Amino acid sequence: MKPRTAATAVTVAALALGGLAVSAPTAGASGTKLSQSTAAGQFRNAGITWSSSGGCTTRSNSTCTSFEQINSGTVSTIITLKQASGCAINITGGTEVGHASGTYSHYNGYKVDISRSSCIDGYIQNSFSYIGLRGDGYPQWKAASGNLYCNEGSHWDILVY
Repeated sequence: MKPRTAATAVTVAALALGGLAVSAPTAGASGTKLSQSTAAGQFRNAGITWSSSGGCTTRSNSTCTSFEQINSGTVSTIITLKQASGCAINITGGTEVGHASGTYSHYNGYKVDISRSSCIDGYIQNSFSYIGLRGDGYPQWKAASGNLYCNEGSHWDILVY
């Protein structure tokens, strides 16, 4: 059996989103920590954009959108979301400071925020299971993978386990 590549992991995840029973990627969501340039290159190659109010990528600045130390599985999941949905994806929050803390946090590489659009709203709400309101009152959907998609009004907060 040949080892899985990042492309294979994305393909496996895409099949899983389609409802087919397949094995999970070996790396899992935690995977490896990526640099800003590596993650940005992967997003760019997938046609995913990003923006920040500060027009920057510095992790220590809350007005930036940083990918420094993002988990490889988080990157793969967002790429798969774009491929499976056919929607434009714009990331508005990554691993920069200023988000809520905790093990499964933005800063620790498990979460990203993406812009809302009718395309991505429809895809998430029709493809995943509504599981009720999060503790802060925002509605959540859960993918078969266990990942959570929370509609925080102006954007989707995505937690990749």
